[in-house]
Amino acid sequence: MISYSDLQKGTKIVFQKKPHKVIEADLMFKGRGHSTLTAKLKNLVNGGVVSKTFHPSDEFEEAEILEMESEFIYSYKGKYVFSEEKNPSNRFSFDEEQLEEKTNFLKPKQKVKALIFKEKIINIVLPVKMEFKIKEAPPGIKGGRAEAGTKQALLETGYKINVPLFIKKGDVVEVNTETGEYVRRTKKN
Repeated sequence: MISYSDLQKGTKIVFQKKPHKVIEADLMFKGRGHSTLTAKLKNLVNGGVVSKTFHPSDEFEEAEILEMESEFIYSYKGKYVFSEEKNPSNRFSFDEEQLEEKTNFLKPKQKVKALIFKEKIINIVLPVKMEFKIKEAPPGIKGGRAEAGTKQALLETGYKINVPLFIKKGDVVEVNTETGEYVRRTKKN
């Protein structure tokens, strides 16, 4: 069991019978030695975030989450199909609603980690930084300085991001999948 004082960012617990990850934890001391812990918990099954206040008497079961190397295969009518990396015939899928913003960064043969809780695959985790080819990018403003602004560009997955003005169609850029932001250009067209 995990005590209330052990809750910190990154800790995985079972809360309301579902696995959650602590994404924020703030310990607050009140008068006469009484304290509470305000935490933001991310549901590892559906991605929802909830804020809760815990007291010193609260205890939690540790969520044992296993990771399995997997690969994205294809999507069809809102279903995203994956396979085990070591056993491609063993496939599993998720709905678009469950994967949320992760669908913006999925491309065929993309390596991901499948999260397993109580022998059931509950979700996937993308690499934090991934490379994407720019499918469309409007030209930069003539005479403008390349670092002076941004424009919207379309990634090969169909997702739009803000990029610096010097990025052109065909360039390969690195994107942070957690924030959806441009990191750097890795290859020029």
